[in-house]
Amino acid sequence: MTTPRTEYSPDGAPTVRTLVESALTTFFESRSEQVAAVGGGYTSAVRDLTTFVLRGGKRIRPAFAWTAWLGAGGNPNGDDAAAVIRACASLELVQACALIHDDIIDASITRRGFPTVHIGLADRHRDAGWSGSSARFGESAAILLGDLALCWADDMLRESGIDGTTAARVSPVWSAMRTEVLGGQLLDIEAEAGLDESVDAAMRVNRYKTAAYTVERPLQIGAVLADAPPQLVSDLRSFGTDIGLAFQLRDDLLGVFGDPEVTGKPSGDDIREGKRTVLMAVAMARADEVDPPSASLLRQSLGDEQQSEDRIEAVRTALTELGAVADVEQRISHLTERALATLDASTVEAKAAEQLRGMAIAATQRSY
Repeated sequence: MTTPRTEYSPDGAPTVRTLVESALTTFFESRSEQVAAVGGGYTSAVRDLTTFVLRGGKRIRPAFAWTAWLGAGGNPNGDDAAAVIRACASLELVQACALIHDDIIDASITRRGFPTVHIGLADRHRDAGWSGSSARFGESAAILLGDLALCWADDMLRESGIDGTTAARVSPVWSAMRTEVLGGQLLDIEAEAGLDESVDAAMRVNRYKTAAYTVERPLQIGAVLADAPPQLVSDLRSFGTDIGLAFQLRDDLLGVFGDPEVTGKPSGDDIREGKRTVLMAVAMARADEVDPPSASLLRQSLGDEQQSEDRIEAVRTALTELGAVADVEQRISHLTERALATLDASTVEAKAAEQLRGMAIAATQRSY
């Protein structure tokens, strides 16, 4: 096996990505005979899933898991390195499930500059002149593909080649991660319904919908794969929680102020989709106290899919003038500093710690 390199290029993309994508490609190929046997449109639909998974992304979840494994004493030249890469790569299939389903829930039309999976499937239905609702077909088929991605994530981990003792250590962490990300998604839906507008509720969504399965649990998985001592696992989880929360807070800012050429999604989508982010929660709380007209603007704008760009710009102005943007930036800085202090005090191997530091900065300092 070629030794995975975990050094980061200037844009924060790990070169271990190539090995992760190779592992994913090999896994997809291993399923081709089963898929072909089902027949019908299954083959083309699964091809859509394969394309979606392999088309883009920085592979940060496998990279965090792999780097934690190295930091806990994993040997990149050892006999188990290839199996560990496959186990880490399986996280991308959990991510695929989450993204496909999230795009349906949010009625998103683009992802990474391409049509979302459900939109692409709806377009195929429409272009072929099939009967029934194209939109309904696209959403239904995409739900199934998301389910398949999650099933295949389990398969890829199980078939990765890690030994039975290691698999037994990883299994409860893997199960907790899946439970948390689905719970976080439900909390997000409830938040969009306006059940709780508090900052604490928004942070709870961030914790379980994103932070846990993006950074914290991948780091824990990597450490557990290496049979790390409990204190090191705890330190990596603490580091991961803080960086994962900071990552999502940065994503919240990008969802309102981001350049579509950079984010791959229309600017202001979080407002149109009614996302009750920390950014919005802070702004509404402050507006309730000092600026009732802005409070009304913010609440009326959330979830209005047809609103004009001028109104989106008015929301951006309110978020800035109310100090919500500065508040979120301060939270990102605090979380990042605390995470790096935890990392510095840990027993993570020096080179891996340096790499984790770079990954943390790349994840939390993305530009608009």
